[in-house]
Amino acid sequence: MSITVEEKNRVMTEFATKKGDTGSPEVQVAILSSRIATLTEHFKTHKKDNHSRRGLLKLVAQRRKLLDYLKGKDEARYNVLIAKLGLRR
Repeated sequence: MSITVEEKNRVMTEFATKKGDTGSPEVQVAILSSRIATLTEHFKTHKKDNHSRRGLLKLVAQRRKLLDYLKGKDEARYNVLIAKLGLRR
């Protein structure tokens, strides 16, 4: 249910604002989106896994908070990020 190290590194290099960037909101949101997508696939076969569903809801809330922070800080970066990730907002 978690993402692999290779997948995480790929996401970090794709969304990094500078070399070695691991903590910017863009990278964090991209990693969370990848984890959310993985969990969503998991729920297609394990419909009654409510313990993991709670974790999914926490990830979605955390991503929402980071997106709200980024929108308040720099709306242009926010718009680029949601377009790149394909999020509906």
